[in-house]
Amino acid sequence: MSDNSLLSRLDGIEARFEEVSTLVTDPEVIADMKRYVKLTKEYKELEKLVETTRKYRDMLGNIDEARQILETENDSEMKAMAREQLDSATAALPELEEQIKILLIPADPEDSKNAIVEIRGGTGGDEAAIFAGDLFKMYTRYCESKGWTVAVTSFNEGTAGGYKEIVFAVSGDNVYGTLKYESGVHRVQRVPATETQGRVHTSAATVAVLPEAEEFDVEINEGEIKWDTFRSGGAGGQNVNKVESGVRLRYMWKNPVTGTTEEILIECTETRDQPKNKERALSRLRTFIYDREHQKYMDDIASRRKTMVSTGDRSAKIRTYNYPQGRITDHRINYTIYNLQAFVDGDIQDCIDQLIIAENAEKLKEAQL
Repeated sequence: MSDNSLLSRLDGIEARFEEVSTLVTDPEVIADMKRYVKLTKEYKELEKLVETTRKYRDMLGNIDEARQILETENDSEMKAMAREQLDSATAALPELEEQIKILLIPADPEDSKNAIVEIRGGTGGDEAAIFAGDLFKMYTRYCESKGWTVAVTSFNEGTAGGYKEIVFAVSGDNVYGTLKYESGVHRVQRVPATETQGRVHTSAATVAVLPEAEEFDVEINEGEIKWDTFRSGGAGGQNVNKVESGVRLRYMWKNPVTGTTEEILIECTETRDQPKNKERALSRLRTFIYDREHQKYMDDIASRRKTMVSTGDRSAKIRTYNYPQGRITDHRINYTIYNLQAFVDGDIQDCIDQLIIAENAEKLKEAQL
C-alpha cells in the first residue's frame, strides 16, 4: 500500500477518537452500561491506532523535511544531519506501516474478554488424565507470568493423578485474545509412569478456550433458575460433609438457532462460601449460553479463513509434545522447538507470538492491505 492510500485509510480516525473520548464521559452514555463498555473498548483500540498514526505522520514529515534540506541547503554539516535523519526514518517507515495495517484490521470483539478454559483427558486413559493435569500446570504458570488470575471452577481428578476434566476462569488483560490459540487437541508422546515395558505411548487431551460472557452479553431469567445445595466431598477439614456450600443450578434454555429447549446443569464446589459458588455457577451459565449462541459466528470465521490458526475447532489436532526427543511441534504453523521442559513449565509465549503473526498475515491478505 502506498503512503497516500494508507493515509487515506487513516482520515477520520483521529476525529472519531475525539468523538469517542467525549462520549465516554457523557453521563447518559455511562448510564447505558452496554453502550459504555462498547465505546470504552473502541476508545482503547482507537487510542493505539491514533498514537501510531501520529507517529507515522511525524515520520513522513521528517522525511519531507530532510529531503528539502538536502535539495536547498549548502551547509555540509546540515546536509549530513539531514541525510542521517532521512536514512533513519526511511528504514523505520515499513515497520510502522505494518503496525498500522494490522491495527486497521477490525479487532475480534471477543479478544479483550476474560476466558473460561476447559481441559479434558482424551484417548489414553490414566495417562491422558495425567497429561491434562500437566497442561493445567503449564497454563497456570503461564498465567502467573502474565499477572493473570486463575480460579478453578470445577474438576474431576484422575485415578492415577491429573484430571479427567478441569474447568477454570482466567482474568486479566486481553486473556481470550491470547489463550484462544490453545483450543484444540493436544497430543503427548512419552513413556507413562504406569508403563512397565518402557514403551512410548500416545495420549491426548482437549482444550477449549471460551470468551467469558459478561452479564449484559446474555439474557437470563434468574427467576427460572432452580438451585440445589449439597455438601462438598473430598479433603477440607471439618467443613466437608457438614456445610452445604456446593451449589447446583438447573436452567431450561431455548436455543435461538435450533428452537429446541434443553436443560443446562452446572455444579460449583470451588469455595466453602455458598454465595461465591452461586456467583461462579451463574458466570459459567452465562459463558455456556454465550458460547452456544455464538457458535455460528465462530463457524462463519472458520469458513472464511480456511487456514486460520484460531478457529476454536476443538477436534483439530494442534500440537504434539514429544518427550523422548524433547520436542514441541505446533502443526498449524509447522513450528518446532526442542525446549519441551521449559515449554511445559509455562514458557509458551514465543509459540503464541508465532501464531499471532501467522493469523495477522492471513488477515492482511484477506483485507488486501
